[in-house]
Amino acid sequence: MDSFKLELGQEGVRDRITGFTGTVTGRAEYLTGCRQYLVQPPAKKDHSEWVDGRWMDEGRLVLVSEGEETNKGGPQSCQPPTK
Repeated sequence: MDSFKLELGQEGVRDRITGFTGTVTGRAEYLTGCRQYLVQPPAKKDHSEWVDGRWMDEGRLVLVSEGEETNKGGPQSCQPPTK
């Protein structure tokens, strides 16, 4: 059995599709082999509102370090060709 890609408490995790960013606070592995992580964003600066975490598939998540993705796989931001 393979190990999880991200550790609990890992900060700077971003969903490559939506840009949702936060800290890994939970992990789940299902019988089908799917792995998901609970990503909790930081609280608002004035702590006036709680922001809920989101469960996301492992393949959607990248670790962000100093604004750069450490995982370059998946969709790339390329401009479409022009005539």
